[in-house]
Parts: sequence; C-alpha cells; structure tokens
Amino acid sequence: MGTYRVERQDDDGNRIVVGGALIHRGRVLAARRSAPPEVAGGWEFPGGKAEPGETEQQALERELREELGVRARALHRLPGSWLVRPGLELRIWAAELLTGEPQPLQDHDELRWLGPTDLTTVDWLAHDREVLPHVAALLH
Repeated sequence: MGTYRVERQDDDGNRIVVGGALIHRGRVLAARRSAPPEVAGGWEFPGGKAEPGETEQQALERELREELGVRARALHRLPGSWLVRPGLELRIWAAELLTGEPQPLQDHDELRWLGPTDLTTVDWLAHDREVLPHVAALLH
C-alpha cells in the first residue's frame, strides 16, 4: 500500500510557497538565487514550499533555518499573493531574526542587508519587487 503526500494548498489548489522579509536592525535581508537557471541571479526574499501539516509560519521558520542557518520568527503576512508558476502560489511574510548570522546555505550565492533607501539597488524577481512598498514601511 502506497503513502499519499498531501501538499499545503490554498483554496484554489495551489501549493503554498512562503518568502520571508527578514528584518534586523532596520534592514531587510535580500538573497540572490543561484538556482534554478531561469531565476539565477535574481534577488528574492528567501523561503520555500510549505510541507504537509505545516502552517505558513512554521514553513517560513523552517525554511529560513535550512536556507540561511538562522532562527527567525514569522510575524505577519504582507498583502498580496503571486502565482509563481501554475500550481505554485507565493505569500510573503514579515519575519524577525532571533539568532544566528545568515549564510547562503541553499539556492543562494549572495546575501545583502538592505536599508529603506537600498531596496532598489538589487534586481528583484518580479513577485518580490511587488511587495517592496510594504517592506519599506516595515523599515521606517
């Protein structure tokens, strides 16, 4: 008998991906993608897919631990959601750094802390760029 894996989905059946606008000392962390090839070199708010049984907050906290080696707390979801590709919906959350120094452990090759006036100095992926006004408000 096989096992069935139930993905975390929204009401439309899309799998949920969470991104974290990780805030620390008035700055937000940006991460440059190293893979997959179609987004490599683009900057994003790090995160990943929610696993079965996880809340969005739990998924974000786990993903930031795995991708960056830090402990963070998800605070609240920022407005908007984006279909990254068919069946995959991105939701971005504000999060605060609790412990650790972020390192690009998975899927990223560079990290930068950006203040409110630095937000446009990197080439954001389209869906992450759309949430920048909300992120900027968190930094003031």
